[in-house]
Amino acid sequence: MAVQQSMGPDPYFPANGDPRYRVHRYELTMDYRPGPNRLSGAARINAIAGRAPLTEFQLNLADFKIGRVRVDGRQSHYTHRGGRLRIRPAKPLRAGAAFTVEVHWSGNPRPVASPWGELGWEELHDGALVASQPIGAPSWYPCNDRPADKASYLLSITTPSAYSVVAGGRLLTRTTKASTTTWVYEQAAPTSSYLVGLAIGKYQTVLLGDPGPGGVPQHGHIPAHLLPQFSRDFARQPAMMELFQELFGPYPFDEYAVVVTDEELDVPVEAQGLSLFGANHVDGARGSERLVAHELAHQWFGNSVSIADWRHIWLNEGLAKYAEWLWSERSGGRTAQQLATIAHRLLSTLPQDLRLSDPGRKLMFDDRLYQRGGLTVHALRAALGDEAFFRMLHGWAALHRGAAVTTASFAAHVARYTDEPLDGLFAAWVDGTRLPPLPVDGSRLAV
Repeated sequence: MAVQQSMGPDPYFPANGDPRYRVHRYELTMDYRPGPNRLSGAARINAIAGRAPLTEFQLNLADFKIGRVRVDGRQSHYTHRGGRLRIRPAKPLRAGAAFTVEVHWSGNPRPVASPWGELGWEELHDGALVASQPIGAPSWYPCNDRPADKASYLLSITTPSAYSVVAGGRLLTRTTKASTTTWVYEQAAPTSSYLVGLAIGKYQTVLLGDPGPGGVPQHGHIPAHLLPQFSRDFARQPAMMELFQELFGPYPFDEYAVVVTDEELDVPVEAQGLSLFGANHVDGARGSERLVAHELAHQWFGNSVSIADWRHIWLNEGLAKYAEWLWSERSGGRTAQQLATIAHRLLSTLPQDLRLSDPGRKLMFDDRLYQRGGLTVHALRAALGDEAFFRMLHGWAALHRGAAVTTASFAAHVARYTDEPLDGLFAAWVDGTRLPPLPVDGSRLAV
């Protein structure tokens, strides 16, 4: 299905992205030296102009030195200020025309500032990590940084041979020459710029379960000294994969990888085909198992089915939160109803000034959005009943695979699975701020 693009700038981040064109493919060739934290790269970006001719356009890229910029092989005029690389082709690009941009850049990558702290490229004690949600991608490569502009990626990264490189997608080749190794990854599925994940470090790689014929390869990349704890904490991830495929449909990508860094992270971070955890999320007692489920669920909801702009982030986080509850229910823990009751009780003690349908930039990562989002999904389950509810989730993931969606498109999709109007439910839970009564679902997933 074609990506549904919003027509204007993202209202939360108007400086990020350019809606006048869309990218089809990124081919990134990079060399990274961890000691001096030095990155040099060349990007080949295949794009298509929109409905109007382009006399100039913009990529987002942090404060690197620019070596060369070409459009369709011709040197192009550019300016680079404030994270915006403005490019003027030698000849205007006609409406609907395919074109290719080449950018060479180098420098010391560092995170970009945001209201939530530093995002994107993070230099670790011994390696590097990329966690870009929502606007960190320009910290390391030039991109049309808007979630609806999804493209395929080919990543070639050269590092000293002592380091492993992990990226979302399929590892095509690993080639060692002298003291360096080049890792080439292919992510063929449409991918939002912020979901291009990367980890560079000294990791031991393990297989999580036996995928068997037609199964999903799952690998963990872990510092060797954390392997005993990891083996317990992630032991049930293959069972999660089986459950989520049953409930949501086939896993949407070729492979799934998890990386545990040797440093602490505030929260785990999802990328496409890849999730990143900190050492603090590994305790040998499955203390963060709900987060393992949450990040895996994002592969369906947030990564494969993406949002058209950041106003709709509750679709990512509410569905992933509810997947935590579904895993708990199926694996013998608390039921979704019990967890909904706990979440409802918590929200009733907190300010009721958050609107799911448009939380605003300040509140888009507020924990209340996650909890209220999960409760909204639970309210839909209670209204639809289990049979229709799980058909609805299955259909949502299948119909919009590789696409970008909005709250309105979700409401329209849900309406197809019931004869009863749900306008009041969406008005109360999604468009309102006051906390509605606790939804009660008498059913429980069959074990």
